[in-house]
Amino acid sequence: MADDELADLRRKRMDQIQKQQVDSQMAAASQEQAQQEMEAKKASLMRTILTPEARERLNAIRMTKPEFVTQIEGQLIMLAQSGRLRGAITDEQLKAILKQAQPTKRDITITRR
Repeated sequence: MADDELADLRRKRMDQIQKQQVDSQMAAASQEQAQQEMEAKKASLMRTILTPEARERLNAIRMTKPEFVTQIEGQLIMLAQSGRLRGAITDEQLKAILKQAQPTKRDITITRR
């Protein structure tokens, strides 16, 4: 009788573990889908905000500084949503924005004595 109870407990526990795995996989899939939808909306908005040349420049910078580009995209989206942008941003305007957002470099000089 103890063996039957033990087998029943094992089966229930295995069912519970399998259900938890399925639930976690479903949650991960829905989270990934939400992330993809956000990326698609962001890409669509960036197509309307930037000219093709400016988008090309931003994508080239993304190769070396992805965090910096993400920050700039966030700022551009906020500007567009607040209505402070008039028309698409050209390549020259994007260059100016990038120069302003880029941290200043310090010149280091070493003098030998």
